[in-house]
Parts: sequence; C-alpha cells; structure tokens
Amino acid sequence: MGTSTGGPNALVEVFKRLPADFPLPILIVQHMPPVFTAMLAERLTTLGGVPVREAAEGLRVLPGNAYIAPGGKHMEVRRMGLNLFLHLQEEPPENSCRPSVDVLFRSAALAYGPHILAVVMTGMGQDGLRGCEWIKERGGRVLAQDEASSVVWGMPGYVAQAGLADSVLPLNQIAGEIVRQTRMVPAAASVAC
Repeated sequence: MGTSTGGPNALVEVFKRLPADFPLPILIVQHMPPVFTAMLAERLTTLGGVPVREAAEGLRVLPGNAYIAPGGKHMEVRRMGLNLFLHLQEEPPENSCRPSVDVLFRSAALAYGPHILAVVMTGMGQDGLRGCEWIKERGGRVLAQDEASSVVWGMPGYVAQAGLADSVLPLNQIAGEIVRQTRMVPAAASVAC
C-alpha cells in the first residue's frame, strides 16, 4: 500500500475493515517523518484486525502481519530462498520521498512476481506510478482510490490515468476488494502492498 496526504485516515478505514484472519503480509509506505510511523503502526494495530509494526532491518515478512516503512528510510522486500525479509536503506529520495512507494513496489514486484496486489491511495505527487508499471509488467494487480474519496487525487490519479489500475474504488470499498482479490491466489506466495 502506498499513500501520502490523507493517508493515515485512509489506512484506518482500510484496516478497520480487514478481517483478523487476513492471510497475507501487507507492506505499507506512508509518507511521514520518523517517530510518526511507529505511532501510526500502533494506532492501526488497536483496530483489532491485522497487527501492524514499524519495519526493522532483516525482519522476516510473515503472513497475516503488516509492516510500515519507518519515516526517513526506504523499505524493500528481499527473497532469500523461500523466505522474505525487509531491508531498510537510506539511498536518495525518489519522487522527493523517503520512504518511497516506488522503491517498495519495485522490490515487491521482483520478490513476488505476479502474486502481488498494489494499492495506491490518497496522496500528492506521483510516487507509486513507476512501481505500478513494474508490478503490471510482472503480472501483478493494482487498485487505486477514486478521486471523490481521496483527500488529494495525485498518487492514485496518476496510476488510474496511466491505465495501470485494475479497479478504481471509493475508500470504503478498498478493504473488501483487497480481501476478494487475495482469496484468488495462494497465500504462501502473495503480498498486498
């Protein structure tokens, strides 16, 4: 999942609708400074569905858990044999952002191939656009938030206007569509991000 302006409230809306037994890992980039991402992870966890934690270097990606990139660090997912691990790095910002959605989406596309569902929600700019291109080239799927329910229809708007979104949905339908889409693929090989 990638989001920016208006993103914390959008994430709350999605996470409060996800079932506690959601079977896949979820990877999140929310454009925020350090400290605030840990607080957001705690807030999302209190909703009682999927547990969310701030990512740490080398953390194993496990089904049924969500990980949010720490402010000021890019988050990547890397495959080592059958396992996937998080890698944090401080390369230059992309799209003027660190963490960057594009960095996460590129790495997830390489790690998961066609077994990825990208979700781009409210936010300024076009971070996530290039990453969605990578995901689509590898057979993955993309959801984008619609303009009417977005605080800023920059990030999801660029994805939708480029023809990369499989669905463009209002915020209150995104969680349901994530659940529906992820039931169609084997859990061991998939990710929602």
